[in-house]
Amino acid sequence: MNKYITVSTTFDNKEEADKIIKILLEKRLVSCCQISNITSVYHWEGKIENENEYLVQMKTRRILYEEIERIILDNHSYKTPQIVCYEIIEGSKEYLDWIEKETKNFIETV
Repeated sequence: MNKYITVSTTFDNKEEADKIIKILLEKRLVSCCQISNITSVYHWEGKIENENEYLVQMKTRRILYEEIERIILDNHSYKTPQIVCYEIIEGSKEYLDWIEKETKNFIETV
């Protein structure tokens, strides 16, 4: 199991994305968040939806995932927000060390 992950979620407005990103960064649960404008096309409540959204990708450590998920769920306006975790299979040592340095230690989360 890999130590580092990217967590992905979407928002319908940038203000909500910024609010949750700020919480996660202040709690040192993520080292970096990237925001992209996207168009999402999906099934929802019997209809096909086509919406502009903000995709947020967050770099972090696997051990912090559950706390990140809880904060997103507690603060997200969507009934069923996308929260997806991807393993970082490989990365430069310097970048992975930076993720480690910028996120809190597990001991601090207990």
